[in-house]
Amino acid sequence: MSHSFRVSPTHNAAHQRDSEYSIQLNRWFLKPIGAWPDDDRPVSIAERLLFCGIQFVCHSLIAFTVVPCALYIVFEPDVHLKLKAFGPMIHWLMGGLNYCSLLLRSYEIRKCVDHMRADWRQVKGVHDREVMLRNAKFGRFVSGFCAIFMQGGVCSYSIITSLTPVVVQIDNVTITMHQLPCPFYTELVDARYSPTNEIVLVLQLFSTFIVNTITVGACSLAAVFAMHACGQLNILMVRLDELVDASSTKDGHETSRRKLAGIVEHHLRTLSFVSEIETIMHQICLVELLGCTTDMCMLGYYTITEWELHDTKNLLTYFTIFIAMSCNIFIFCYIAEILTDQCQKIGDMAYMTDWYQLHHKIAIDLILIISRSNAVIKITAGKMIQLSIATFGDVSLFDNTHINGSVTKFV
Repeated sequence: MSHSFRVSPTHNAAHQRDSEYSIQLNRWFLKPIGAWPDDDRPVSIAERLLFCGIQFVCHSLIAFTVVPCALYIVFEPDVHLKLKAFGPMIHWLMGGLNYCSLLLRSYEIRKCVDHMRADWRQVKGVHDREVMLRNAKFGRFVSGFCAIFMQGGVCSYSIITSLTPVVVQIDNVTITMHQLPCPFYTELVDARYSPTNEIVLVLQLFSTFIVNTITVGACSLAAVFAMHACGQLNILMVRLDELVDASSTKDGHETSRRKLAGIVEHHLRTLSFVSEIETIMHQICLVELLGCTTDMCMLGYYTITEWELHDTKNLLTYFTIFIAMSCNIFIFCYIAEILTDQCQKIGDMAYMTDWYQLHHKIAIDLILIISRSNAVIKITAGKMIQLSIATFGDVSLFDNTHINGSVTKFV
């Protein structure tokens, strides 16, 4: 959906500080990996080359981890070792796909950021600003929460794995090596010997940080954009509530008409923003939903097969990653649910106002708002699965059933 809207003169004197507050964490997460879109200012050749270099390094580090691991899975005869390597490879592959999505959707992300800045400029009144700041604060909280759990969970797994020494026997020679977070196909480079082992380990740790940052950046974009849209919808509800009050004043019919025209324009502008969010996020949501569900099932398998070893360190790490993956899916589903509910509430609010006190022509026009609110733009995974709390419940039920069934068989 594409609409052209008039941008009002600046009303909020602190709009630059407020808009920076709302998108600050997004820039912190995405700029170091070269996924933050260019600003409106002219970009020098040196800056453009720097961003291209960062993107090349990120792609290379992800491929350096994924390709040898995929070859290891293909040529490794032991099925258990194949499955052991499959979970980490899925996580790195998810990061690579999401990174490509963020780069391909750079223009749409830039449009959404510009849209937010324009909204902050047009804030009218202290109450509207407080509503938007409250939603921006919640978006920042979700972003920080996701960063702590994803970086803490997966990075702890990689660090703990790398600190675990492994004894390997090669041609009657016993050597001790660092265990790699993601298995490496030895026919490419034999990563069992020092210093190759240490070099591959360091590169995989850098790759881990990049992949986690990509996931956190995508999640924070969804949270901040969705919460901004919710703030705009909350302001619309207040405008609808004030519509009847305007009709009781002198020249109330004309005032109500102007207010209703502003409400309709604001409503369409917000729905256009929600449509852009869906365009940016539907591919990322599909990757996250399928990838995290697969990883959660694999973590259940790893926990069951290693339970009898009583390795508290590994079991605690698996549990932490499981919680991180669950929270990641929950965040996407939760913000999609909130956004859908808020869009529908506009129609409910239009109906619940004292419309019978309005002029009959204005009251009839409210039907357009109610009708448009019923056609909600939903956040989906690949335009196939609507994200909601019910979707998260279905995923959790599937994982718990899978794990409980495996435990029963194991016992």
